[in-house]
Parts: sequence; structure tokens; C-alpha cells
Amino acid sequence: MSRDLLALKEYDALVIGSGPNGLAAAITLAQAGRSVAVLEAQATFGGGARTLELTLPGYRHDICSAIHPLGVASPFFRGINLQPYGLEWIHPPAPLAHPFDDGTAAVLERSLEATGLTLGADARAYLQLMEPLVRRADGLLAEVLGPPRLPRSPVAMALFGLRAIRSAEGLIDSWFKGRAARGLFAGMAAHSILPLEQLMTAAVGLLLGITGHAVGWPLPRGGSQAITDALIAYLRSRGGEVLANWRVESLDELPPARAILFDLVPRHVARICAGHLPASYRRTLERFRHGPGVFKLDWALDGPIPWKAEACRRAATVHLGSTFEEIAFGERVIWKGEHPLRPYVLVAQQSLFDPTRAPEGKHTGWAYCHVPHGSTVSMVDAIEGQMERFAPGFRELIKARSILRPADFERHNANYIGGDITGGVMDLWQAFTRPAVRLVPYTTPNPRLYLCSSSTPPGAGVHGMCGYHAAQAVLRHLG
Repeated sequence: MSRDLLALKEYDALVIGSGPNGLAAAITLAQAGRSVAVLEAQATFGGGARTLELTLPGYRHDICSAIHPLGVASPFFRGINLQPYGLEWIHPPAPLAHPFDDGTAAVLERSLEATGLTLGADARAYLQLMEPLVRRADGLLAEVLGPPRLPRSPVAMALFGLRAIRSAEGLIDSWFKGRAARGLFAGMAAHSILPLEQLMTAAVGLLLGITGHAVGWPLPRGGSQAITDALIAYLRSRGGEVLANWRVESLDELPPARAILFDLVPRHVARICAGHLPASYRRTLERFRHGPGVFKLDWALDGPIPWKAEACRRAATVHLGSTFEEIAFGERVIWKGEHPLRPYVLVAQQSLFDPTRAPEGKHTGWAYCHVPHGSTVSMVDAIEGQMERFAPGFRELIKARSILRPADFERHNANYIGGDITGGVMDLWQAFTRPAVRLVPYTTPNPRLYLCSSSTPPGAGVHGMCGYHAAQAVLRHLG
């Protein structure tokens, strides 16, 4: 539908931004029989869930998100069947591998016991830590991905909370003695993009470990764009509308609507809604903190990554950084504005399990490291040095590379301010005040305006739950 035709209609709701949360909000509203349209500033839909040929023809690379444990764990995604709309999940034999310099690797397997076989003397401790949580995974994941509320699975949340409220450093020191378990957990906790001595970092490591055992760490066939395309097809089948190339600068340019939901970070909401929100609330949105950025490389490769540790060939996700101490140091110094020589690197090798990603016999590689907010320093040598360290001969396979600096990420998606892909710092304070202290965090002082981005609970990840919860708030208001 054209912009002119859209402007002639009146909607129950408009959603600004077509990331997974925006689409989830629109779908939830459409399922309830509400008229809804999604407006996207870019030429392609998806926000952080997009796939493009960034290097050479035939090599399909995920721009941001690549592996999706929260996608298959999410109550929103579980509540809709996207398979008829083209979404197929691929589960590698192992969710995660974590190699060491001697050619061995710790492996997060679907089985707790099999994972323990790679952890040496810490096998029993790992089982004691994770088994009670994995056994209660369904209720626990529903709570963690739910809105702020009294828990409906209090036993599961109590068990999780006692372990999760602390720092990753504290949990690791309390539970593990050996290199393998300490490194494996540090790599998972470092997804928080926080110093590992900060509170809440243990929660991230535990959550990713639980999902690995309970639901896996899958990838979508064809790329993360397949998630977006399936969501849009599903939305349109319910009467929803989606329009690209519509950058919203002011509420005054929008079609009439009873509610407007923003899949945008707080800073952009404050700017667009100037004059429609109290000055004090706008200042709160403007003060919302964004953290470190990411520096990302995508490679077109002549062959599969030549890992020293054979176990790395079984996992779509590989964490590079070896020991807890090395990972913790690298994550700590980026908060001081420094760039580690040996950064913690997150690697995805989708083409090992999805032949649609590269021409026959060829492969793709996807990797990023964390850098200071807005960094302009090249990390090409540092990332490829880590690849060569654990996969000797890697550089000889590179046919072409794509480089995405923090500023490039922000150009691809305006929500990634300074390269921050998490929608804002997820420390102890902002985890519970995203993006302002309100009883229902998706609402604003203006009853017509709502927030649904990853800057609201439960935060970052391709799970759609921020949008789902925001849409529920809208439905309560519309009656």
C-alpha cells in the first residue's frame, strides 16, 4: 500500500519500526481483530533480523542476529505457527563450542551429562548448578521473558534468583575450579556486554545455558531474514499492513490512529514525540544509557573454518577467548575506552548446517567483538588473529570480507546507537527500569503512545516479547 493511501485510513494502532518486537506487537494486535500498520524507515524490514549479500554474490550474511535460542524459547513465537510462512529452524548437533589453545574444547551439548564429559572435574558441579533450572525451564523461561510481575512459577524463580543475582565472576569462583567450565560459562555470561564482576552477568550466562539444554541454539534456514519474512507474511494474513521507506520524524505526519507503538530506543521516541510527552518524561528517555558497541566481520570463505578442536565443527556458535581471566579482562577494559589485543569473539558458522548461505562447496563466517561505545578503531587484525589462533590457516580461506563498525551498525539500524545492539545497558538498574520507572513500562504519560523496543522488558534478543507485552497494554487501553 502506498503512503498516500495509508494516510487516508484510520487505524486502531500504528507500529513504528519493523524489528521482531514491532512485528510481534502488530501481530498480537491483529490477532485481537485490531487494524494495524507497521512503518519502517529502511528499504528492508527486520531491524536486527536481516540477511544480505554483504561480501560476494551467493553468500548470505546475517547483519546482526544470527543464532536464536530465545526465538524458540519465546512464548510469543511458540504461540504462532510460522512454518507455513517459510520459517524452518536448524539445530546443529551442539549449541555451543568453546575452544582452548591446546586443541580441546568445552562443549554445551543438549544433554547435561554430555556437556559434563567436556568439563573434567567440574562435571558434577555443572550438573548440580544447571539441572534444577533446566528441569523447570518452561516455567522459568516464561517468567524471565514475561513482564514485571509477581512470579507464577515461584519455585523456579527462587532457584534461578539465588544463582542469578550475583556476578558471573562470583558464580564461577563459587562453583568451578577447572579451566573448561570457567571458560565456557564466562563466554556465555559475556553476552551481557558487561564487566563479568558486575551483578546480573551470572543471569545471562545461566539463561543461555538453560536455553541451550532445554530448547537449543538454532539458526533459521536462509538467514535471520526468514524470521522477519515469516512474521510479515503471518501479519498480512491477519489483515495487518507493512510499509518500508517511511522514516517518521514527527507524530504529525502519521495517519490517524488510536494508539502508536514505537519499536525505537528512548532517545528517538523523545525526539519524535516532542510536544506530546511531558518534558520530565522526555528527559528521562534522553538519559537512558547506551553501552559498548560491536565491531563485526563477515567472510566469504573457500572452505569450512579449520578449527584445531574437532568439536567446534559440531556447533553453529563458537566463543573465542579461552580462559575466564582472558574474557573478563577484555570485557572489563572496553568499559574504560580501551581495545583488547585478544578480544572475546563470538563466531557463527551457519553454512556448515545451512547450505543456502553460500555457493556449493563454499562457506560463510560471522564474527564480532565488543568495543567501546562509538569506537572508530579497526578490530580486523584482532578478530582474525583470534580466528587464526584457534583455527590455523583461516586467513588463507578468506575470499572477501565485510566490515561493520559501530557507526555502520547505527546506519543499518538507528536503534544501535554507538553500535549498542542491546537497546541500552542491561545492568542491575536498567534491567528493572527500562526505560523509566513506571508500573507498566510499555506505557507513557500520553495514553496514546507506547514503547515496544528492546529498551523495555525483558530486553535484548529476537523473542518478540517486548512487542507482545506492549500490545497487551494497548489492548487493555482500547478495551
